[in-house]
Amino acid sequence: MDFTIPELLTAAVDRSNGLLWGSVLIYLLIGAGLYFTIMTGGIQVRYFGHMFKLLRSSRDAGEGISSFQALSTSLAARVGTGNLAGVAVAIYFGGPGAIFWMWMTAMVGMATSFIESTLAQAYKTDHGDNTFRGGPARYIERGLGLRWMAVLFSICLIIAFGLAFNSVQANSIAQAMEQAFAVPTWAMGLVLVVVVTPIIFGGLKSIAKVAELIVPLMALLYLVLALVVVALNIGDFPAAIMTIVKSAFGLEQAAGGAVGYAISQAIMNGIQRGLFSNEAGMGSAPNAAATASTRPDHPAAQGFIQMLGVFLDTLVICTATAAIIIMAGPELLAGEENNGIQLTQLALSSHVGDWGAMFVAIAILLFAFTSLIANYSYGESNIEYLAGRRAPVAVLIYRLAVLTMIMVGSVASLGAIWNFADLSMGMMAIINLVAILMLSPIAFALFRDYEKQLKAGKEPTFDPSKFPKLANRVDPKAWPRKK
Repeated sequence: MDFTIPELLTAAVDRSNGLLWGSVLIYLLIGAGLYFTIMTGGIQVRYFGHMFKLLRSSRDAGEGISSFQALSTSLAARVGTGNLAGVAVAIYFGGPGAIFWMWMTAMVGMATSFIESTLAQAYKTDHGDNTFRGGPARYIERGLGLRWMAVLFSICLIIAFGLAFNSVQANSIAQAMEQAFAVPTWAMGLVLVVVVTPIIFGGLKSIAKVAELIVPLMALLYLVLALVVVALNIGDFPAAIMTIVKSAFGLEQAAGGAVGYAISQAIMNGIQRGLFSNEAGMGSAPNAAATASTRPDHPAAQGFIQMLGVFLDTLVICTATAAIIIMAGPELLAGEENNGIQLTQLALSSHVGDWGAMFVAIAILLFAFTSLIANYSYGESNIEYLAGRRAPVAVLIYRLAVLTMIMVGSVASLGAIWNFADLSMGMMAIINLVAILMLSPIAFALFRDYEKQLKAGKEPTFDPSKFPKLANRVDPKAWPRKK
């Protein structure tokens, strides 16, 4: 039997995804999250209120990028197709039980997010314009001394976020606008390129300001609509939650004799789409976390802020989407063509009428648009890391490549893009998870230092000289010694 090159590539990507997501990454992701949870004494539960307390003072950064702007940038990347199209894909292929495993991924992922974001802050470098740069590439090289591993991570991130994920976001925007307003996908692609260009050419400060403005508003509007849908169907809400829990453990499928397969599909799709949505452990959000001027002046402060981002993304926004879809009834899952953003649109329309599809189209436009610019910012930080002195030229080439992929993604097929994005994300996550597990003793020490000062009634501050493993590896311009 003859195979074309595209078919062989597709088959190779599918096999690689099966290996990564079917075994290696699921165990590594959940295992690391559980380990971090245990070693921090359940940080996501004990310090749940503290996250919100820090949020109140997170806008103060002088001329730099504030903790709130860094959170908004990471949420801009997190809150996108994963919350609308991704939830629909998870339910379609994994059943309602996939949502339960998305929740579990988020719960342990909150601890993972704390560790990676705290490390990103500790090893951040001064950029010379009142901002900082950092992320896995920096903490892998500075903390572990493994530049080859740092370079490999940067390459994977640039491919995944700058190219593959931006194609996914553009694809979802184009499909949603075509479904709701009959706008040709190619025309939507051109509009996106025109609007995105001035923002990404403005640099990371420009991106942070746009994210700070749009992200809180769009999330609030979407949640208000979801609450309205739940209120209109309040009698069905408890049953929807029970459907999620029962399906997660195969209880809904027990009569059909396909329990094992149903559970495996729910777990795989839930974790896969959960990681794609909240990005905990992937190594993406630390790139945003590192840019912040934190208040309090301690690396762990941004760890708590980014931990909140995982909670808001999956346990709040993704749950809202899941409720909308599940309460619309199982008949919507029967059509093979409704396995992405169209499923979310049809579900909302069944609750509120035809304007529901238009609302989802506008929501995905905002959600995915902010993801485009945030994904770009992650890639820019890593391009600068790889290029060194040649960064200006490399960044220009990267910007043009991103704009090209936005256009290509607008008219490409959804399945192929999702599969390639999954593979890129999986490779990134493995590299980052291995790195943060190796560096976790430093993150634990930073957490204990923060906790000790907090319990003593002090505002935590970071003094690198108190940490022998950090003293000569942090940037003195980013973290000057305390007098």
